[in-house]
Amino acid sequence: MSNAVVASILAPTPKKASAPATPPAVVGARILTGLAGVLLAVVIAQLNDHVTEVAMPDILGALGVSHDAGTWLITVYQITQVSAMMFAPWCSGTFSLRRFTIGAVAAFALLGVAFPFVPTPGWLLPLRAFQGLAGGCLPPMLMTVALRFLPPSIKLYGLAAYALTATFAPNLGSPLAALWTEYVGWRFLFWQIVPLSLLSIGMITWGLPQDPLRLERFRQFDWRGVVFGFPAIGMLVTAFGQGTRLGWNDSPLICLLFIVGSIMLVFFLVNEWFHPLPFFKIQLLARRNLTHALITLGGVLLVLVAVPGIPSSYLAEVHGYRPLQLAPLALCVALPQLAALPAVAALCNIRRVDCRWVLAAGLALISWSCMVGSFMTSDWIRDNFYALQVIQIFAQPMAVIPLLMLATNGMTPMEGPFASAWFNTVKGFSVVVGAGVTEGFTTMREHFHSNVLVNQWGNRPYVLGLTQQARPGLSGPDHRAMLTLVRLHIREQALVLASADVFRLMAIVSIVLIVLIPFVATRIFPPGSVVDGASR
Repeated sequence: MSNAVVASILAPTPKKASAPATPPAVVGARILTGLAGVLLAVVIAQLNDHVTEVAMPDILGALGVSHDAGTWLITVYQITQVSAMMFAPWCSGTFSLRRFTIGAVAAFALLGVAFPFVPTPGWLLPLRAFQGLAGGCLPPMLMTVALRFLPPSIKLYGLAAYALTATFAPNLGSPLAALWTEYVGWRFLFWQIVPLSLLSIGMITWGLPQDPLRLERFRQFDWRGVVFGFPAIGMLVTAFGQGTRLGWNDSPLICLLFIVGSIMLVFFLVNEWFHPLPFFKIQLLARRNLTHALITLGGVLLVLVAVPGIPSSYLAEVHGYRPLQLAPLALCVALPQLAALPAVAALCNIRRVDCRWVLAAGLALISWSCMVGSFMTSDWIRDNFYALQVIQIFAQPMAVIPLLMLATNGMTPMEGPFASAWFNTVKGFSVVVGAGVTEGFTTMREHFHSNVLVNQWGNRPYVLGLTQQARPGLSGPDHRAMLTLVRLHIREQALVLASADVFRLMAIVSIVLIVLIPFVATRIFPPGSVVDGASR
């Protein structure tokens, strides 16, 4: 009789023990508020990054800093930002998610307040580096919160909120930069983050639960990972960020950075494979969908960095557009994302819909817009680019959300920080690579087309439409004016042809990514539908 009583008491125990592993069916207002607070913090960080890049000439002019020194302000920010994405998930598990996120937001805001008050230009680099470190800690926290707290039925919508950092925030940078520089003052490029940061901190404090400190994790601290990983990323980011300015292969420094950085990155990955508490779980790459998502993410971000930058650089160089005049183009893509991202998430959340083909359709739209853009001429103005922007409204979320779905499929809450470290580090590094490759390829093709045009003009002046200006007998001021006109016309045409080449290259990249889908990615189902199917 006693054995039967004991058996009846112990029988329900396994069910109770397994219950916490299943996310709750309904999410409360506090968790949603905390998630919104982290999302707001990430958007703030992304906006600050892009706003300051767009308005960097105004900032450098106000601070009396040269262009070459200004490029290092961008590079050091990117170095610390990408490095922080590598190590932030580990830190959040050690110091608690809520405490670590609030500290990063507060540090980011305080450094933004201090930046315009630097006493000497020598303070600019360390301040910008520390701000990049704080800002890079935030995107991994957003993905971690979504994977940890959201139930399967709405997890995809939480990931759609994360996708705002890749589609909405970058496109909103140009309009905000134009607003502050044209109407208020360059200092507000940094101070704009303060009120939103305070709001974010309040939402996170109230919404996210407070985990206990786990300082015992320091006993297994991966110090070799820091020794190898931080310099590796720093060298590679520096090489891509400064490659065009220093001449890529012609610069011994750039070559050295690439070689040493790559070697240290290999050492870092080997160390992570064997470490008991790593920053990156290399074994996760055995999952085909995660590996495919990371590879495709790098290609997609390469395209999404290059394509929006072509109209703005072309209109600024050829037609003299100011950031305020470029703002409508960016807003045309940014604001509709608030509706397009949830719509694509709802589409992918339907069990009958294969997210791989949503991804293929998004990449096809990107390729289509690039092919249309490759027919640009020097007569194009802002209105000619609106058709391309409308295509991007649908293409960007269709390319990003399926990748998030593929990358996080089957991830447990315990694996969430590792998935976040992988995805965010690849995301941050791909943006740097995309900017460097686009700038380098554009410069290379511009030089090529410039040389061809110069040769053609020397043999046949009429090909540039300058027959009258190139007539014999000109000398003195008339001759110098003619040469100046020729140089400007050649530079303009070379930039147009180089921009068209970039469009063609991005179209090819998109097509290659489409071809990769059926060979690597496997069919998956939305998280909510899998749970529902299991329950049925």
